[in-house]
Amino acid sequence: MLRRSLRLVGRIGLGYGVFMALTIAVLMDPIESINPKKDSTLAILREANGRGHHCYFVGPSGLTLRDGKVYASAARLLVGGADEPALRCEAASEHPTSAFDVLLMRKDPPFDMEYVYTTYLLERVVATGTPVFNDPRTLRDFNEKLAISHFAHCAPPTLVTRDPNKVRAFIAEHGGAIVKPLEGMGGFSIFRVVAGDPNTNVIIETMTHFGRRYTMVQRYVPEISEGDKRIIVIDGEPMPGALARIPAAGDSRGNLAAGASIRGVELSERDRWICAQVGPELRRRGVLFCGLDVIGDFLTEINVTSPTGIQEIDRLFSLNIAGALLDALERRLSNPTSA
Repeated sequence: MLRRSLRLVGRIGLGYGVFMALTIAVLMDPIESINPKKDSTLAILREANGRGHHCYFVGPSGLTLRDGKVYASAARLLVGGADEPALRCEAASEHPTSAFDVLLMRKDPPFDMEYVYTTYLLERVVATGTPVFNDPRTLRDFNEKLAISHFAHCAPPTLVTRDPNKVRAFIAEHGGAIVKPLEGMGGFSIFRVVAGDPNTNVIIETMTHFGRRYTMVQRYVPEISEGDKRIIVIDGEPMPGALARIPAAGDSRGNLAAGASIRGVELSERDRWICAQVGPELRRRGVLFCGLDVIGDFLTEINVTSPTGIQEIDRLFSLNIAGALLDALERRLSNPTSA
């Protein structure tokens, strides 16, 4: 049986007083797959462990729905020291999700039907009294590419269509464009197409499946050469430093998985303005942890599934983003009506 305990805390924003040590379930990919030097979920777990919270691993197949209630096959997570594995698990056992104070959804895409089904189960978790962050409805409904349509005044000219002729016309109108799938991540299947490129037709055919699949087309923003900025937003508020991902030579993708390099950049006035436009809606939708992608003056993506970049930004700016996240989580749980 999971047990909760009281402890004394004294952190900025919370003041001094008695605070309950939380039991936190984290639905994530297998711990063997994490990179200890980069993994944002690991940073969150280390911070939670340091605060005395009890964290439990739930794997991608760890949820079960039975007679309207959701159960989790959960294993207590042990955070390793300098000479130990970053994370270890005790033996797993099944618990009703109502036994947890909160569940963090940190499963990476692909955003396939299995991911969608998981969000349905997570909605039942919320309905039976355990908060889930980020909110499962938002994970399902706030597509990371399409979400920018809510903030079109912040984004570059953008087209979403299955019609190859409309894609060709958009490319001709703007002299070039970025063509990308709605479900991709890590720079997968992102094409820069210049007007007159002899490969234009085959790229459009491939991306739209000959007019059977929606694809996104955005005006090319040349400031990508200065980096695709990842801005971390915690409970609607941006962190003070951003991670600029600089495309590798001969590439136009600002994705670390595609070989981009990184450097730290301060937030510009335009960046802060974009965050001010987006932040309140994120809070309203139950998004505690988000990554905004900004190229030049334009918002290009809103990452809500499993944002990354915590460890890199922390090192570049001497921050503790996981600490800010845990502060926000504890505030939310102590005052659920504050959202």
